[in-house]
Amino acid sequence: MTHDDTIATIADALRDAPGVRALFLSGSYGNGMADQYSDIDFVLVADEGASDAVAALWRSAVERTGEIVLWWDRTTVPVLINAITADWTRTDVIMLKPEQMGHHTQAALNPVFDHDDIYAGLNAAAPPATPDLRKFRYQVEEFIRILGLLNLAAGRKEYINGVLGVFHLRNLLVELMIEETGAPNRGGVLHLNRLITDAQKKVLTGLPPAVPTRAAMIEAHMAYAAAYLPRARKRAAALGMDWPDRFEEVTWDKLGTTLDLVRPY
Repeated sequence: MTHDDTIATIADALRDAPGVRALFLSGSYGNGMADQYSDIDFVLVADEGASDAVAALWRSAVERTGEIVLWWDRTTVPVLINAITADWTRTDVIMLKPEQMGHHTQAALNPVFDHDDIYAGLNAAAPPATPDLRKFRYQVEEFIRILGLLNLAAGRKEYINGVLGVFHLRNLLVELMIEETGAPNRGGVLHLNRLITDAQKKVLTGLPPAVPTRAAMIEAHMAYAAAYLPRARKRAAALGMDWPDRFEEVTWDKLGTTLDLVRPY
């Protein structure tokens, strides 16, 4: 079954269901950026919102598209159901009451059916996002904290944990790069290629791999420090955020004393 068939089948199952007011596509299908690998995100508007009865209606609709092999019913978010069918079609639905639609925008939704013309009453688009300085400061401090734990990992010979530390540093670097580009419509975690520049990709692909040996662990931590910290300092200055100078200073002092490491920038 194609994604278009899946959408049509689910819509046909719900269009005349009692209490169901509207069905919208969201995510990449809502903003027009879907490809053959996208999941299908829906917003279902019902009088009862995310009730057991509405969840049962949704399951019945999804079952028409194929055998359900994964079903997370309001597991991580109280209004969200995630499903995967046997052909690995992924569908997510947010179930809301009509009065809960105010934070959605026309730019992020594509109406499938809309009995009450809810779409017309939504704002056209969200206002431009503003940088979250509190979040950014936490990310910078977290990077420095993980870098400082290199002393512990080396001292205990915890090279497997050292690999995990490299992954954390990498994730923080990727987050910083995405913020640098200011890319709209970030989408899910598997959309990185369209969120960062070729120059940023070159930096990422040029960094050493995470390997569970002492030398490789230290090399990777230092390489990520050299890639992240100068970029983060530049962004902090541009945003007017105070840099945690003292925290970084004592971290490098500790790494210098214990591992004979020198700040690489």
